[in-house]
Amino acid sequence: MKDKIGIKGLLLALLLSHFSCFICEAQVTYQKADSIKICQVLKAANRQTTVLTLARQFMDVPYVGQTLEVNDNEQLVVNTRQLDCTTLVETVAALKLCAQADKHQWSDYLAALRSLRYRQGVLDGYTSRLHYFSDWIRDNVQMQLVKDIHQPNPPFSALQRLNINFMSTHPESYRSLKEHPEQVLVIRQQEKDLTGRSYQYIPKSAIKNTQLLRQTIKDGDILAITCNKKGLDIAHLGFAVWRKDGLHLLNASQLHKKVVEEPMTLYQYMLQHKTFTGIRVVRIKE
Repeated sequence: MKDKIGIKGLLLALLLSHFSCFICEAQVTYQKADSIKICQVLKAANRQTTVLTLARQFMDVPYVGQTLEVNDNEQLVVNTRQLDCTTLVETVAALKLCAQADKHQWSDYLAALRSLRYRQGVLDGYTSRLHYFSDWIRDNVQMQLVKDIHQPNPPFSALQRLNINFMSTHPESYRSLKEHPEQVLVIRQQEKDLTGRSYQYIPKSAIKNTQLLRQTIKDGDILAITCNKKGLDIAHLGFAVWRKDGLHLLNASQLHKKVVEEPMTLYQYMLQHKTFTGIRVVRIKE
């Protein structure tokens, strides 16, 4: 196995195997079509399969928000038939981690997805889910599943200082918080832990078709769009796609109502949203 997948692949395989030992204890919500789709993609994947190749397996899947909010008690939800920007990123990242570790079983995918979605890979109720993407990045960097790209400067010339409180100040917008108000206290503490942290990002004025940006951002990198909306950190997610005219975004689009590669450049896309300030860049570990 060591010769076949290399040291990095071996480490990923060991990590996913650790979570697989406990996956049978977690409740999972899915339909047969979801497990069939995942297994088909994994069967065709290998260590050389790119993030974009995996992401393009979900082109035209309908955009549907809040697909994780379907159970009274938190469960590991797999829904490949309906995606939003976060579940698309998590779905593809879990597939890439499995392919990288030479893992091709349904249980392997569940382990990878859970390790990405929940704090330290442990599903322990609604508040164990990584709701804010800055928290998602931090936790998965600690788990050595992704890398936070924040150099060089430029293009990472802007600084985002977090002031997070959106969920705790809008509990009515979240089913679990509305039904279990005691969870708001836990969420508020998580928000306090994030507040005050600072992260380098690329301002939207710098998202140009330059050699520097092409050297910095790779095809398939996760692009997290920063924003100045009160109480939030990240407004939208997608994958980097380079074309001749510049950087584009593959994303689950609320505007197009499906997974698409945006026809306009990311710079043009950003200009259409006044609250968007720039991008953070996250790379799935290989």
